[in-house]
Amino acid sequence: MQKRDTPESCAFPLWYNATTSEPKFTMSNPVANALTMQIAQVVPCTEAEGPGKRFAIWFQGCPLRCPGCCNPEFLPFKGGQTKTAAEMVEWLTRTRDESGIEGITLLGGEPFAHALPAVALARTAKQLGLSVMVFSGYVLEDLRAKAEPEIAELIDLTDILVDGPYDRDKPDTERRWIGSTNQRIHFLTNRYQFDEQWRKKNTLEIRVIGREISVNGFPAKDAVGLWKGWTRKKPLPLATPTSSPDSRGADSK
Repeated sequence: MQKRDTPESCAFPLWYNATTSEPKFTMSNPVANALTMQIAQVVPCTEAEGPGKRFAIWFQGCPLRCPGCCNPEFLPFKGGQTKTAAEMVEWLTRTRDESGIEGITLLGGEPFAHALPAVALARTAKQLGLSVMVFSGYVLEDLRAKAEPEIAELIDLTDILVDGPYDRDKPDTERRWIGSTNQRIHFLTNRYQFDEQWRKKNTLEIRVIGREISVNGFPAKDAVGLWKGWTRKKPLPLATPTSSPDSRGADSK
């Protein structure tokens, strides 16, 4: 296998949101081109959404209403941007080659409410040698009881499942990447295990691109005010001209 030159971290990853335009890609498979998905947000290279460098995808739409949801703007099924499986597969493949990601993370919204496109992404990830991590507000037992075959297939393709509704009254300060103590980590394959990286402090990633500030990950306790004070995508104010000395008031120093 040819070795790829990749950055050691995701310090300056590309950023995508519902208002960003990406080039259109095509695939020879017409089924792949026909399958669409509602995407709220993508961070192509992040270290704040699971082990290693990951391609994180937030689906637009969730049937659950967890009090204190971290992503309330991703709850409505209307919104986000419609992307084809072909576009997402091309983007994922390109990011693997350029950034050396080790897996994808599916979040939301609720990934299992978008099981068909989630399966397409997870299947592609496995074909590319990448791991699959999924965050779900449902518990595993309830997911396995559902009749839809695509839900069972998504479970089969998942290496790590974090399940259970987020509970804002039970913040988790011991396990990295986990929102609340009631949520469980299921290692569904032998690719990962609960090791020291899960005991490290959580990561908050802040990106300034153009006039936009973007945030993802989990904030430290002393950064909660900062987190609540920002929207996920907040424009920076326009710079104002610097006043000349002559235009300052008499009390200016």
